[in-house]
Amino acid sequence: MIEELLPDSVVTVEAHGDEPASGATLYPAEQALIARAVEKRRREFTLVRTCARRAMDKLGVSPQAVLTGDRGAPQWPAGLIGSMTHCEGYAAAALARATDLASLGIDAEPHLPLPDDVLPAVSLPAEDSRLRELAADHPAVHWDRLLFSAKESVYKAWFPLTGKWLDFTEADIEVGLTSGHTTSGVFRARLLVPGPVVDGHRVDHFDGRWTVGQGLVATAVSVAYDAG
Repeated sequence: MIEELLPDSVVTVEAHGDEPASGATLYPAEQALIARAVEKRRREFTLVRTCARRAMDKLGVSPQAVLTGDRGAPQWPAGLIGSMTHCEGYAAAALARATDLASLGIDAEPHLPLPDDVLPAVSLPAEDSRLRELAADHPAVHWDRLLFSAKESVYKAWFPLTGKWLDFTEADIEVGLTSGHTTSGVFRARLLVPGPVVDGHRVDHFDGRWTVGQGLVATAVSVAYDAG
């Protein structure tokens, strides 16, 4: 699912199911990060890092540990950028060479409605209005969950470029459908705070793509060097 949302310069690896592939192991430094985690968290952590190492191999990079830095952001080998996501029964990693893209972010969520108290906390009034219109015309898509996922992808692309927090209400996301399709499309996140400087240009928005299928909603943002 994630692969179709990203440019050709990005390699992706996905895994369905909860159990890590046979032989999947963690590096000692990774094991230390989850030494006190519950079993479910350990499985997810191992599965998504297995995806990441397979993506490294696709890029011709020796598999390495993926540790966490500020705010839990993954720390990638020198020369790579990437993003990871996991939810119940699914994990994915997307990597690219830092010379090909400035940043990227991916997210996958179960294609279910958000809990009632979540949408008011993460959305803007204009977004609510647009979601209601989309829901009226295309009720098969859980637009609230899609918005949440898109904001997660935006944040994952934003943080490596800025090192700063981006609140859910600091990006106004407008979602659109791909012509002739009702389960895939695009979105634009208009940044409501000063955006990062990429290749000498101030970025004021991120563009992304989304899809729904296999019980999931997936979103992705890629930031090119000519994004300004």
